[in-house]
Amino acid sequence: MLLSILLQAAAGAGLGKLGATIGAGLAAIGAGLGIGKIGSSAMESIARQPESTGDIRMNMIIIAALVEGAALFAIVVCFLVANQ
Repeated sequence: MLLSILLQAAAGAGLGKLGATIGAGLAAIGAGLGIGKIGSSAMESIARQPESTGDIRMNMIIIAALVEGAALFAIVVCFLVANQ
């Protein structure tokens, strides 16, 4: 069923828009997985060394912002490609 929906979307909108949509979705999923992994690792690190909570939290926020920025850039590029 999903394949037929994708084929109908490809026939009506063109393969460029379909590829850009899939790329934007993959970028969003990748960012979610990356930030989840960062949070998981930070919680484990804080549990092992509670005295380093401030440093771990600061580094976690910086890395999460970098991942989110890269994902936003990827999504914007996909939307720009789709509108051409």
